[in-house]
Amino acid sequence: MMAIAFVVLFAASSLRHNLFQSTAFELGIYDQVVYLISRGEPPISSFLNIHHMGNHAAWAVYPLGILYWIYPSVYWLFLVQAISLAAGVWPTWGLARLAGLDRRVSAAVAAAYLLYPVVFNINLFDFHPEVMAGPALLAAILAARCDRTLWFTVAIIWILGCKDALSLTVIGMGFWLYFCEKKRRCGAIALFLGTVWFAIAVGVIIPYFKEGGGPGGVGRYTYLGDSIPEIIINLVFKPKRVLERVFSPDSLEYLALVFSPVIFWLSPRHLSPLVATVPVLAKNMLSDIQAQRDLIHQYSVPIVPFLMVAIIATLAEGKGYLGKYLWVWFWRDRSIQCIGSFNYNLHKLIVVWSLIGFVSLAKFGYFWSIYLEEIDTWSASGNAVARVYPDGSVLTTANLAPHLTHRRAIEFTNSDAKIPDLTQFDQVLLNLRHPGWRSSREFANFLFENLQNSDDFEIQYSQDDVYLFKKIY
Repeated sequence: MMAIAFVVLFAASSLRHNLFQSTAFELGIYDQVVYLISRGEPPISSFLNIHHMGNHAAWAVYPLGILYWIYPSVYWLFLVQAISLAAGVWPTWGLARLAGLDRRVSAAVAAAYLLYPVVFNINLFDFHPEVMAGPALLAAILAARCDRTLWFTVAIIWILGCKDALSLTVIGMGFWLYFCEKKRRCGAIALFLGTVWFAIAVGVIIPYFKEGGGPGGVGRYTYLGDSIPEIIINLVFKPKRVLERVFSPDSLEYLALVFSPVIFWLSPRHLSPLVATVPVLAKNMLSDIQAQRDLIHQYSVPIVPFLMVAIIATLAEGKGYLGKYLWVWFWRDRSIQCIGSFNYNLHKLIVVWSLIGFVSLAKFGYFWSIYLEEIDTWSASGNAVARVYPDGSVLTTANLAPHLTHRRAIEFTNSDAKIPDLTQFDQVLLNLRHPGWRSSREFANFLFENLQNSDDFEIQYSQDDVYLFKKIY
C-alpha cells in the first residue's frame, strides 16, 4: 500500500510540475532555499527577500541540502513529500493493530488515511515542510502508547523543526496525552518542548532573521490584534469576535469538509484525540484567509493523524458510531445476523466510503481541466526554459519560476507589487497568453513593450507568445 501510494503521489506531483502548474509560492521558495543550502550559501529566498529561518523557522529543511549536494533537482522535494505522505500508512496500521483491530480492518483504516483528500491534494500543491511531520505525528502517538519515551521525544523534535506553527499542534497533543490518555511523561514532554519552541521560534529566531518582524501569519488575524500577545489577550476578552468566526457559514462548511470523509467511523465517546487539533482548527477558522478553510492547502495536514486515532479508538470499541446505526436502520433489523454482517463487511464499508470521499473532494480532476490550460504553450515554455543561463538573475512568471530557481536571484512577475527595474535582470522570460499567478495579460504586455523598446535587451527566443529576452552587455 505504501509503495503504490508513493508511486502515485510522486508521479502526480512530477506531472503537475512538468505541465508548468507549480508556482514560485511555495515550490520555488523551497527549491531555491535547499539549492542554496547545498551550495553552502545563505538560504535567502529572492521571492521573500528573507532568510529561510525567518520564514517559518523550519530547520528540518536543512538536511534536504544533502540530496541537492548529490544532485540538484526539484524532484528531490517531490520524492521526500511522496515518501512522507505514504509513510503515514505504517504507524496508522501499527496504531490500529495495537488497539486490537484485525488485519482487514487495520488495512482499511490505513487505506482511509491514504484516501483522505488532504493527503492527495497537498501533494499537488507544490511542497511544504509540514508534510514531513505527518508520519512523525502518528509515530509519536504510537511511541507514547508503547511507552517509548526516547522515540517519542525524537519524533516531537523533528515535528517542531518542520514549521513554527506545528508547536501549537505539539502543545495540543501534549494536553491530550497528559489529561486524556494519562500518558503523563510523554504529555509533559510535548507540552514543554512545544511551548519552549514556540517561544523561541516566534520570539527570537524569526525576529532575528526578519529584522525584528514577527511571523507572517499574524497578518491574518488583524481584527484580533497586531501581535501574538495581543491576539491571545483578545481571544479571551473579546469572545464575541471569536464566536462570530467560529460559527460563521465558512467555518461550519470547513468542519463539514474535514469530518465528512470519516464521519461514519467516529463516535462522541472517542473524540478526545481531536483535543490536539483544537489549535489548528481554531487557527484555520479564525483566519482571514479562505485558503485555510479547505482541503486543498497545507493548513489541515496536522488534523489528519488525530482523525485516524479517533477512528481507531471508535472501531476498537465497536459501538456507538454512525456507520453501525445506519447499517441497522437500513436493514430494519436489529438481529445478531445483521450486526454480524456489518462486522464482517466493516473493512469494505470503510474503504468504499473513503473512496466516495476521495472522488468527491480530491482534486485529481485538475489533470484534465485546469492543469491543461497552458498546454498550447507547453512546448514553447520548455524550449525557452532550456535557453535560460544556468547562472544570472531572472524575471519570469510564477509558473515558470520553479523551473529556474537554482540561482541566487530570481523574481516573478507580480502586478500587485512595485514595477521591477528590468535592468537588474540578465534575462526575462514572459508568457503573454498565460502570464501566471498574481499577474495579468495587461501587465505581461506592459513588460513586453518595455523590453522590446529597451536598448538594454534583445529577444533571444520567441514562439507561441512565449518570449525570452537577454540583457545586452
